[in-house]
Amino acid sequence: MAGTDTSIKIEFLPSPAVILCEPQLGENIGTAARAMANFGLWDLRLVRPRDGWPNERAIAAASRADHVIERVRVFETLEEAVSDLNLVLATTARSRDLQKEVIGPDEAAIRMSATIAAGQGVGLLFGREKWGLLNEEVALANTIVTLPVEPAFASLNIAQAVLILAYEWRRHAGLSQKLPFDSGLLDAAPKSELVGLFEHLEGVLDQSGFFTTPEKKPGMVDNLRTALSRGNFSSQEIRTLRGVISSIDRRHLRPNPNRQKPAVKKDVGEE
Repeated sequence: MAGTDTSIKIEFLPSPAVILCEPQLGENIGTAARAMANFGLWDLRLVRPRDGWPNERAIAAASRADHVIERVRVFETLEEAVSDLNLVLATTARSRDLQKEVIGPDEAAIRMSATIAAGQGVGLLFGREKWGLLNEEVALANTIVTLPVEPAFASLNIAQAVLILAYEWRRHAGLSQKLPFDSGLLDAAPKSELVGLFEHLEGVLDQSGFFTTPEKKPGMVDNLRTALSRGNFSSQEIRTLRGVISSIDRRHLRPNPNRQKPAVKKDVGEE
């Protein structure tokens, strides 16, 4: 294939993972893998691919991006797929009810470059061909990335979106020391710890009767997760928060016997 030089050794340098959530067509997986290979990305993760894995159509569409295809990992849940990552960027063109920061591809590349230079993991999250990402999936991300597309025709093929973000990553990779970035965001804990915080808090709220209206619970959970994600908590901060939640939970189940009870005023004549 023109442009492919097998005499040049491929270097598996630290780069963003690409996560495809429930991809439907093998061809889209393959062309996304090819786009990744063009710009030096090699970590492709699939969450519940519709037609399973491996997929012959994906392999054919990858056009010899074998080093990407051979390293594909399949996950049952998105939480598992992002568990080792510190920064996750969700790509979507759809407006959301979630109060989450929205940035462009160039700013996304700056943040990815700085985070990876700090030795942390980064993921780019892409949704389904037909309807993209669900709100609960976007809630797991730190930030939304939106491309400057034509509003009347905003839908991109998955491989096209991967190609654009991979290009921006390649353009900015290694320049993190020269570009402005809030270094305080580089202490963020892995997503596995953040998901643990989510589940801990939601379990306690369930037991305490916080979710009084079942049909409203999913939206409330999404809003809670979005708010907590904005904190970019470190591992120590998450441990502290979970300690607070555990303490509140214990007090709720077993009131503190050492707490001084308020004095009861007796009526005249009582002993």
